[in-house]
Amino acid sequence: MNLTDRLQSDDASVRRLAVLDLPYSDEVDDIVPLLVRALADPSAEVRLEAAQALEGYEDLDALTALAALLKDPDEAVREATAHTLAELKEVPSAQALLPYLGDADPWVQAAALHAIKALRVPDALEPALSALDSPHASVRREAVGVLAYLKQTPTLGALTRMAVHDTDADVRRAAVGALGFAEDAGEVNVQPTLSRALSDSTWQVREEAAATLGKLGLAQGCASLIAAMEDSYWQVRLKAARSLGRLRAREALGALSLALEHPISNLRKEAVIALGELRDTRAIPALERALGDADPDVRKLAKLALAQLNMPEQHA
Repeated sequence: MNLTDRLQSDDASVRRLAVLDLPYSDEVDDIVPLLVRALADPSAEVRLEAAQALEGYEDLDALTALAALLKDPDEAVREATAHTLAELKEVPSAQALLPYLGDADPWVQAAALHAIKALRVPDALEPALSALDSPHASVRREAVGVLAYLKQTPTLGALTRMAVHDTDADVRRAAVGALGFAEDAGEVNVQPTLSRALSDSTWQVREEAAATLGKLGLAQGCASLIAAMEDSYWQVRLKAARSLGRLRAREALGALSLALEHPISNLRKEAVIALGELRDTRAIPALERALGDADPDVRKLAKLALAQLNMPEQHA
């Protein structure tokens, strides 16, 4: 039985196997129309295989049919469809997703927002801003992701609001991270928001805030980062140390030196690296003590940091 006949078989298992064989077949020149037809198959298993097989085929008609499967009654089909749509790379593909950005079904809306964000489509801006008011945290979190990728200064106000006031910790964390994409963060001054986030009740939000301050190079946040070096979670201290090193915050010398006594070696490594980045000779005693650390990686990094302190300043 040839492939075309198998795709029209009365047996769903035969049709499913035929869909699996389509991408590797020499019998058909254009497999996309056949996959699109399979998306409407009465068998959920066939629809699932067709949805998976369409990954990488950015034909707009096919994507329009695929996007409709976000409302499929079968959960596995919906999940496979969402995964395939999330792999889109071409901007024109967004046309298939735009109608679903404000869908009444929160799962569909979140999936569409997730899939479209990396495409950086300006038409997604208004739907994403509207989605920030959704009662569903998953929708708000994906909307924040869309705004992050768009990198538009007018969205910073909305993101700072979400970073501090959203009731869901995952949304707050996403908003804090999204501020790290802001190209005009200095002009809009997101530093107070990020510093406030360093006192969030959830440690993952504090960790994200510590990382974002360093990523944006916001030296005004150094005082908050130094305070974060006493956080009860070492993961927050680690990101604070990394950011203080990036910012070359010499006022953090004491806090970074104390971190060399912490029982978590990953934090000690980060503190050693940061001390080297300070380019402050006052860090030499602490780094020399780190040469005797129990962790060989800490000792190696301390040696490199000491060498770094003896290097001349590099000027552009």
